[in-house]
Amino acid sequence: MDRTTSGWINGFLGVVIFSGSLPATRVAVADFHPLFLTGARAAIAGLLAILLLAAFGEKRPVRTDLLPLAVVALGVVVGFPLLTALALEHVTAAHSIVFVGLLPLATALFGVFRAGERPKPAFWLFSCLGSALVAGFALKAGLTTSPTGDMLMLAAILACGLGYAEGARLSRRLGGWQVISWALVLSLPVMVALAVATVPPTLETTGGPAWLGLAYVSVFSMLVGFVFWYRGLALGGIAGVGQLQLLQPFLGLALAATLLGEAVSPAMLAITLAVILCVAGAKRFAR
Repeated sequence: MDRTTSGWINGFLGVVIFSGSLPATRVAVADFHPLFLTGARAAIAGLLAILLLAAFGEKRPVRTDLLPLAVVALGVVVGFPLLTALALEHVTAAHSIVFVGLLPLATALFGVFRAGERPKPAFWLFSCLGSALVAGFALKAGLTTSPTGDMLMLAAILACGLGYAEGARLSRRLGGWQVISWALVLSLPVMVALAVATVPPTLETTGGPAWLGLAYVSVFSMLVGFVFWYRGLALGGIAGVGQLQLLQPFLGLALAATLLGEAVSPAMLAITLAVILCVAGAKRFAR
């Protein structure tokens, strides 16, 4: 199997794992405050990362790696979860998908600026079309007007795109699981403090599903998913593999329909097929 194919397979596995974050988060926030969930998921993942790094005897990053790792931590460990949690206090979940549809473009742009990738012009056509389909679907599902929420979501997308691109660049030298593990360790003091500061006054009324949701976003969304995702970006190309994120909202909704009994409309299925075609087109012209 060549590097590009392996990269796309790993990237797809990462997106599938990330897609489970939507139903898991919906279940978890029924009993947990979004800020506590943000801090707790990163703190738990950070502690697991310490065990993982110790078990494999990984050497500490060199001094020149600390700033890029800090960028990864600020982008995907702290920035995106926290900013989206704050944004969802002002906008609907459907409205937030408008911005999630821009994430592949943001990742591709940072891949150009930070990793020196040069996709073909046709790639940008398919990328923009796919993002427009996702954004259009979200706008039809529900529209809100909140400048505060929109600015927070835009900041979240930029932070996440930069964190993805920077992490993928580092993964080519350090390895995917090492990058996310060290980023989690760097952010651990801040995220533990956030979790402690926002811990619910009582946990006795917290239901089992909420704990399962917290466990999923802590272990899979915050750690395991990034192992596949960063490896995929490093092998298959940041701009190209990043387009797989266009599938994430629809995979998440499919999981929500399966696990939570939410309806999936024929329009959703049609747009999903169109997005898949856009991803296939972007893959062809990514390099």
